[in-house]
Amino acid sequence: MSASLAVLSGTLVGLMLGLIGGGGSILATPLLLYVVGITQPHIAIGTGALAVAVSAFASFAQHWRAGNVRWGNAVAFAAVGVVGAFAGSTLGKAFDGQKLLLLFAVLMIVVGVLMLRAAKTERKSGGVLDGLKADSPACTSKLAAVAFMAGALSGFFGIGGGFLVVPGLLFATGMPLINAIGTSLFAVGAFGLATAINYALSGLVDWAVAAEYIGGGLLGGWTGMRLACSLAAYKGVLNRVFAAVIFMVAGYMIYRTVGVWLPDAAAQGVKR
Repeated sequence: MSASLAVLSGTLVGLMLGLIGGGGSILATPLLLYVVGITQPHIAIGTGALAVAVSAFASFAQHWRAGNVRWGNAVAFAAVGVVGAFAGSTLGKAFDGQKLLLLFAVLMIVVGVLMLRAAKTERKSGGVLDGLKADSPACTSKLAAVAFMAGALSGFFGIGGGFLVVPGLLFATGMPLINAIGTSLFAVGAFGLATAINYALSGLVDWAVAAEYIGGGLLGGWTGMRLACSLAAYKGVLNRVFAAVIFMVAGYMIYRTVGVWLPDAAAQGVKR
């Protein structure tokens, strides 16, 4: 495996995270598998989860300094979601690697669709959604339910889950979009860290590749944040382009995964 490819792939993931926010980390695992050269899906997921966690916390620090974080919601969402992340990652480790990749590809298609819809919703709402008061009982119940589900999916697939956390925070609290983005990064980092720890306990993290990936991710994230300011008016276009990339990568993953299954199925048919 090439160190330069790991750094380059990490840079790309960090750039997408900083530039478009939620959904950017969805490429972490495919890049580790098909570019960096990790052959075992579970190691790619565990390694990617660690890299995404560090990138998320780095971006979170910038939003914190900018005053975009609502700490009460951030801590509550992360605390409940981490439980879901541990449960989801435990299930993911026991799941067949190739089947997990196929489900991951399906999830990527869902993420692409959600990104396209999010751009339309943001234009209509102006970035703010009316909702419940953050300290109301109904809000607390919704927040806990959404946090656990987002954490479980994040842990199962080894992703940051920002595309789930941001709309979850909007749905449960009605906070402004910029606050939802900043607040979500704390939970995304916590989910990724919980998943990475669970995988590491089973020896499913490549530490050398993770370090290279993280180094590239920090550089890409800083660059992406700076570009996001100058390209803010084109965010909808960027989301659509990135969604198209996601659809293509998902199609390739399905092709590769089904390609592994077909010979096995044919072999079993011959035996019968």
